[in-house]
Parts: sequence; structure tokens; C-alpha cells
Amino acid sequence: MERDLAFLIPEITVFLTIVLALVAEMLHRPRAALVVTLAGLLLATGLTLPLLGADTSAFSGTYRIDTLGVWAKLILLPATALSVLLARAELGGSDREGSVYVLICLVTLGALILASAGDTMLLVLGILMAGLASFALVAYPRDDSATEAAMKFFVFASVTGAIMIFGLSYWFGGTGSTLLSELPRLETKPVVAAIGLLAVIVGLGYKAALVPFHFWAPDAYEGAPVSIAAHLSVVPKIGAILALAQVLRDLPVATGWPLIIAGVSVATMTYGYLAALVQDNVVRLLAYSSIAQAGYFLLGIVALGASPLAFESIIIFAAAYAVMNLGAFAVVMRTGRTLATFSGSGRKHVAMGIAMVVFLLSLAGIPPLAGFVGKFLLFGAAMDAGFIWLAVIAILNSVLSLAVYLRVVIPMYQQPGDTAAPEPAPMPAVQWVIGITFVLTVAIGLAAQTLLERLN
Repeated sequence: MERDLAFLIPEITVFLTIVLALVAEMLHRPRAALVVTLAGLLLATGLTLPLLGADTSAFSGTYRIDTLGVWAKLILLPATALSVLLARAELGGSDREGSVYVLICLVTLGALILASAGDTMLLVLGILMAGLASFALVAYPRDDSATEAAMKFFVFASVTGAIMIFGLSYWFGGTGSTLLSELPRLETKPVVAAIGLLAVIVGLGYKAALVPFHFWAPDAYEGAPVSIAAHLSVVPKIGAILALAQVLRDLPVATGWPLIIAGVSVATMTYGYLAALVQDNVVRLLAYSSIAQAGYFLLGIVALGASPLAFESIIIFAAAYAVMNLGAFAVVMRTGRTLATFSGSGRKHVAMGIAMVVFLLSLAGIPPLAGFVGKFLLFGAAMDAGFIWLAVIAILNSVLSLAVYLRVVIPMYQQPGDTAAPEPAPMPAVQWVIGITFVLTVAIGLAAQTLLERLN
């Protein structure tokens, strides 16, 4: 028991951070809640470092301490700290500020459980924990838009969650166990394996906003505060993607899951970018962009067990996606939600304009930025696994993505018209987030070889 708990020290630290932040909120000390939250997240990140290279499990195989789980902590915990800074800048001074920090950390804890799940029951727990906190965060503004978005989110989550639990019961019946490590026993039971597979794709696909389970995402991101949209677009999405990887690495290939995942990938990438092309609201544009980016993650998943690049590509793209997406949302928070507010912003705020261009080009996969490195590895993994056609479609979608992101870049460097937005208020915390994510977006791209060596 002591050995198992030692492996869970980062998660325990996050849990204690939640408790202390909640106590601070009950005492009406939002600044103390902020300090406790940031300190706890950074401490948990530091406590994860000794786990690098581990490949074991805790509590009889139900919780995995492996490459995916450990790197999930190293990516999601700092990303959560940046989300908290954005929330402080946007929601600081509101009557429930400390509750926001608590809920953000609860979402992250649920995502960490998903990323390390070695048991189907932990998949359910992770989905519920991340989901319940997410509904409350989306509804935080208490206006009509936020309430409607949260209700859609809740209903969609309830249905998809119920489908997943129903399907997982077939896997339990077929293997006699809830452990994911027992899934190879389903090789002789293709019908049972297929039912559970479809249910898991529904449940985790909703959390990752994969097509056709994405409908909640644009409305939820638009109705929520921008800082909350930024968090939901990164942390639970990456957690669900890594959970899908944990499941499929053990599911027999004979069930045909690689081809199914490849089909979902194509639909997600293509639909996400086509829908983004017609958006005038930048938050909705980034919402559809995040849907498309989820499709790219699946290139690494189809290569599980068939390419040595599979895990590395997923992890590096997850790190790249986290920093460039958070950075883009931070600029939106500083500038405004519509394309009209971006008119001339690159001319008036040179540094912020350059940062936004870098984030968007990285999302498109332009070298030598982080997004390019991640996508390049994903393409390589898919081709190693024999999915050359999928890599070709992904490359074509990357070309399409340029048209999407140029819809934001071009107005930034045009002469501002009469409808240009007023000068935004200074937001030091947001500027710090933009600066940090800008440096990391460039650094991950330039230090890709070093990262690969750390992963091997």
C-alpha cells in the first residue's frame, strides 16, 4: 500500500491543493486560494519528475505509472497553472473566485486519472470528475448563454457517459475483469469487443470533442469565460486522448479498431477546419480548431503497437498543443472575441501580434514551431503503421488550416476601421501567459530531439 501511494504523490498533492483552496474560499480569501493553487500545481509537477522512466502500476494494475501517465502530469499540471492565471485575470474579484480555482483543479485531477487509467472503472471516475467540474465552470457567468451551454454540455455528457458504462459492462462480461490489461482475452469474442469499443469511443470521444461527439464544444466555449474555454480545450481533451491510448494499446488489433479510429480522425480533422472557415467569432473558430486538432492526435493512436513513434508523437504533440492553444486563447482574452476586435491589433500591439501569429502558425504545423514537430512525428507514426493515406489526408487538412488561421492573421495587420474595438485594459497575468507560451512554442520546436531522447 505504501509503495502504491508513493506513486500517487503528485495526484495526492493536487487533491490536497483542492482541499486547501476550498478552505481558503470558505474563509473568503481568494488571493490565498490563488497562491495555494499555483504552489500546489507547481509542487505536484516537481514531485512527478522522479517518476520519469517508470513503467509499472499501482493498486493491482488499476492505475498505470507509465510514459503516458507521467508525461500527462508534466504537461497538464503546468497547463493548469497557466489556466489559473488566465482565470485570475478574467474572473478576479468576482464573488466565487476561489471556487473557480478549485473546479479547475478538479477538472485536471479527473484528466490525470483518465490518462493513467488501467481499469474501466477509473475511466468512468475520470470522466465524471472532469465532467461535473466542467459543467459548473461553463455555467459560472450565470447568464443565458452560459446556462444554455452548460445544460447542453450536461445532457450530452449524461447520454454519452451512460452509453460508455453500458458498453464497458460487455467487456467485463467477456473478460471477467475490469482491468484493461485483460482486454487481449477478447480476441476470440469480436462482437463483445466491438460493442465495448464503440461505447468507449462515444464516452471518450465526447470528452475529446471528436466528430460526431463534438456538438457541445463550440457552444460551451462560447458561453464560458475565455479562460475556462482555454482550460477545457486543453486539459480534459488531452486526458481523454491519453485514456483512449491506454485502452487501445491492450485491445486486440483483430477487432479492427485502427481503421475505425482512422475514419474518426479523418472526419474530425476535415469537419473541424471546414466549420472553422465560416466563423466570425474567434472563440468559436478556436473551438472548431481544437476539434480538428483532436483528429491529429488519432494519427498517433492508430499507430499503437505498430510504430515506435506512437507514444512519442502523442506526447510531444500534446505538449505542443497545450502551449500553443493556451497562448492563442490568452491573446483572444486580451484582444476580444470577434474578428472585428482583431482589426489592426497586430499594428498597435506588435509583441502580442507576433505571438498570435506564432501560435496560429504552430497550430497549422509550420516549421520550426512546436506544432510542426508534433504533427511531423504523428505523420511518421501513421505511415510506419501502414496508414499512408491517413497521413496524406492529414497533410491536406494542414493546408486547409492555413486558410482558417489566416482569417485571424490578416485582419490583425489591416488598417483598423471605424468599428475597431476600444483599447483593452492591461492584464499583466495574461501577458505573462502569452510570454511563457510563446517561448515554449518556439522552444519545443527547436528542442524536439532532446525531448525524444528523454522519452526513449
